[in-house]
Amino acid sequence: MKRIFKGLLVAVLVIGLAGCSAKPGDDGGDKDEKYKIGILAPAVTHGWVAAVAYHAEAQAKDLGEEIEYKIYTSNDAAEMTGQLDDLKTWGAQAIVAFPQWEGMEVPIKEVVDEGIKVVNFDIEIDVDGVYRVTGDNKEMGVKGAEYIVDKVGKEGTVVILDVPTSGSVARLRKEGFEETMKELAPEMKLITYATQFTREDGLKDMSDILTANPKIDAVFSMDDETSIGALQAISEAGRTDIKAITGGGGSQEYFKMMPENEEIWISSALYSPAMVKDAVKTALKLLKGETVDEVLVIPTQIIDRENYEELLDEKSPY
Repeated sequence: MKRIFKGLLVAVLVIGLAGCSAKPGDDGGDKDEKYKIGILAPAVTHGWVAAVAYHAEAQAKDLGEEIEYKIYTSNDAAEMTGQLDDLKTWGAQAIVAFPQWEGMEVPIKEVVDEGIKVVNFDIEIDVDGVYRVTGDNKEMGVKGAEYIVDKVGKEGTVVILDVPTSGSVARLRKEGFEETMKELAPEMKLITYATQFTREDGLKDMSDILTANPKIDAVFSMDDETSIGALQAISEAGRTDIKAITGGGGSQEYFKMMPENEEIWISSALYSPAMVKDAVKTALKLLKGETVDEVLVIPTQIIDRENYEELLDEKSPY
């Protein structure tokens, strides 16, 4: 009888220990245990990039009852790779990454192979098993064309401020714009100039464009920073022919300019750094075992003087 009793006791202990291995949030688990999520973003190279880290941390704090997090910023692929190793050592169960450099495929694949969930923000990376949250670059061009036609009509001259060095970002935005413009306003004259996603280049290049073109009806700019510089050039040149200018991103400074100029319809196709919040939430859903889309595309929203106040955030660095 004693041997039988001892056998039953051992069985009960084994079952009890198995129950203690429940995941956070499971019945019988430690309710105080939190999921560990790491966040990797580039160091500040552009106001938009700075806001990615800001919004990611804001979302992580909002989920503070459910997650424990660590956030790092890096200056290159080597530094981000080292931070991936640090997060693995820390015990990260999911990582939200914004890998802007080439060479991140191998270290991210190693993370995925170890069973850690990876959610990339914005950047597409060729690694199986990686989830991604992104905006729709082509739709930004579509919405920009629709906006310009609505404001200036179906005939006139539109300057396209292209940024060929940005790869697929500008290519897709330009593609969406040109295809839609061809459909909506085939008589519209389109003139393309190369620039960069900075206000300095927007100012310099738009100044040259204004000198070369005595009549312009609208400007298709792909970035808020470029648009800020272009608007300065238009103002300094005293030009009153331009009736609409687009942008892209989510700059608070640019938003505040929208109601200040009644002569020009200033707009932005929202590609907000706040989208990274959805990446953090996606990581948590994965850890909870919920079904999520492999790629989550955030629809484009046009912001102008009529709705800019909805997006104002005094704490945002961008």
